[in-house]
Amino acid sequence: MPPNTPADPPTRPVPDYGVSPTEALARSRAFADAMVRRRTIRDFGDRPIPAGVLDQALRAAASAPSGANRQPWRFVVVTDPELKRRLRVAAEAEERIFYEQRAPEEWLAALAPLGTDASKPFLETAPAVIVVFEVHRGPDTPRPYYVKESVGIAVGLLLAALHQAGLATLTHTPSPMRFLNELLDRPTEERANVVIPVGYPADGATVPAITRKPLSEVVVWR
Repeated sequence: MPPNTPADPPTRPVPDYGVSPTEALARSRAFADAMVRRRTIRDFGDRPIPAGVLDQALRAAASAPSGANRQPWRFVVVTDPELKRRLRVAAEAEERIFYEQRAPEEWLAALAPLGTDASKPFLETAPAVIVVFEVHRGPDTPRPYYVKESVGIAVGLLLAALHQAGLATLTHTPSPMRFLNELLDRPTEERANVVIPVGYPADGATVPAITRKPLSEVVVWR
């Protein structure tokens, strides 16, 4: 072998993907039926999350594909009531600036049907809040590739896993989010991507009466 030529990487057999056409359709339909019922929840109750459920959902999220297999994500799970309170206070401070100064009128008009504003009580009332960070190059972390794409896939798996477990979620992205590094004691090479409150809807909780675009508008077959 010529010098500096990398050896072939180790391999292992491909996992079993073999299911019958009937089973394939049944599984895909069952998953889609479950996921189309998912809605963003902003009003959480205090019912505790069963032990081990978050671990398994995070296990699924951490299995996501990533650029060069760098796995450039960090999941910070916040359950301490005082830390959640501080998180809410800091996020609402940023949100007030957003709604009063940063957001253009067109954006505010788009948000109006959803009834959102600078108040974010779910950051405190949800039993757990998962803050997902992108991990960039740092003293102890290698250069990642396709960071946002990789983290986005992981977040999608996380939301699906939590929904499959019967838990409600919300994706919150205060802007800017650098305050989360100090609040959660994270190094500078980590950059917050999304904040996800997790729990069960409060009794009597409601959601906006919105609809999804039909597949004919979002899918193109060639």
